[in-house]
Amino acid sequence: MKNKNQTLQSHQEVKKSLLKIICSSRMIVAFIMGFACGLPLLLTITVLQAWMKEEGVDLTVIGMMALVGLPYTLKFLWAPFLDRYTLPFLGRRRGWLIVAQPALVLSIICLGMTNPVNNPWLLTFTAFLVTFFSASQDIVVDAYRREDLPDEELGLGSSIYINGYRVGMLLASGGGLIMADHMSFSMVYFIMAACLIPGIITTFLAPEPEITQGTPKSLKEAVIDPLVEYFSRSGALWILAFILFYKIGDTMASAMTTPFYLDIGFTKTEIGSVVKIFGFWATIAGGLTGGVIMLRMGINRSLWIFGFLQAISTAFFALLARVGHSVPVLSGVIAFENFSAGMGTAAFVAFMASITNKKFTATQYALLSSLMGIPRVLASAPTGYFAKNLGWENFFIFCTLVAAPGMFLLIKIAPWNGKHEIS
Repeated sequence: MKNKNQTLQSHQEVKKSLLKIICSSRMIVAFIMGFACGLPLLLTITVLQAWMKEEGVDLTVIGMMALVGLPYTLKFLWAPFLDRYTLPFLGRRRGWLIVAQPALVLSIICLGMTNPVNNPWLLTFTAFLVTFFSASQDIVVDAYRREDLPDEELGLGSSIYINGYRVGMLLASGGGLIMADHMSFSMVYFIMAACLIPGIITTFLAPEPEITQGTPKSLKEAVIDPLVEYFSRSGALWILAFILFYKIGDTMASAMTTPFYLDIGFTKTEIGSVVKIFGFWATIAGGLTGGVIMLRMGINRSLWIFGFLQAISTAFFALLARVGHSVPVLSGVIAFENFSAGMGTAAFVAFMASITNKKFTATQYALLSSLMGIPRVLASAPTGYFAKNLGWENFFIFCTLVAAPGMFLLIKIAPWNGKHEIS
C-alpha cells in the first residue's frame, strides 16, 4: 500500500512539473513568437492572390507574385549580419526583433494601402518588404528560441512555437478571406498588422538569452566560421542527407492529396471541412503531444517513433484509395496523418535547433531550415507523373517506401540510446 501511494505521489509530482514547464513564460513566449512568424506568411500568398483576382489582375501576374517570397528561401544570406552585430538596445536578439517587427507592421499597413491595378509595382515592392521583414523576424526568433530554451525543453518549445505558427497562418488565410467578404482588403491588412502588436510587446517583456558561446568578432567570421564549424564535425554530410530525406515521403504524398480527394469523389465542402478544419486541430494536437513526449523521451527516440508513425500514416492513404469515397475513413486517415505529421515536424525542428552552435545560431539555423525546404520543391515536382503512372494506391505505397532512407539515417545521426553522434 505504501509503495502504491509513493507511486501515485510520484506521478502527481511529474504531472505538476510537466504542467509547470508547459505554462512557463518561456513556452508562452515561444507560442506568441510562433504566431507572429506564421501570420505574415500567407498575407503575400493566399490573401494577396484573392485580392488581385477580385481586382481583375491577370493570372500570369498573380502567379509571378510568388517571387516576392524569395526572402524566405534566401534568408541565410543576411543571417550572418544579425549574428555579427548587436544593436545598442535590448540585446543581441531582442534588439533586431524590435527593429524587424515594427517594420513588418508598417509594411503590412502599406501593402493594404496599395492598389493592385493602378500601382502593381508599388504593390510588388511593399509585398517584398513584408516578406523581407517577416523572414528577418523568422531568423531572429529561431535563434532566440534555441538560445532561450534549455536543451531538454527544445522539443516542447519547438512544438509550441509551431502550433503558434499554424494559428497565425489560420488567422491570416481563413480569417483574412472571411473578413474580406465583409470589408475591404485594405481593412483586412490593417487588422492583420494590429494582430502583430502582441509580438512586439512580448519582445519588450521577454528576457534576453544569456550569451555563453561568445559572438563573431567580424562579418567574415560570421559568414565563414558557421560553415567551417559545421563541416568540421564528424559525419556532417550525414545530417544534411537526413534533413533532405526524413520527411520526403510525407512531403511527396501531401503534394498530391487535393487532386486525390477530388479524383475519388469527395466534394470541395467535404475536403474543406474534414481536411482543412478538422485536420488543423489534429495537427495542433499532434504538435503538442509530440512536445510532451520529447520532454519525457528526448529528441532522438522521438525522431524514431514519429518517423515510423509518419510512414504508416502515408500508407493509410493507400487504404483510402482502395476504399474510395467514405467520409468516416477520410476523417480517420486525416486525423492520424495530421497528428503524426505534427509530432514529426516538432521533432524535426527541435533536432535542427539542437545541433546549431549557439555562437552562430541565426546563420546555421537559417541554412538548415532553407535546406529543409528543398524537398518540398524538388521532390514534389514529379509526384503528378508518379501518381498518373502508378495509380493512387501504388503511388502512396511508393511514398511510404521513400521514407525508408530517412529512417535508416537515424542509426547514424540519432541513435536510440544516446545523444546525437554528430557534435
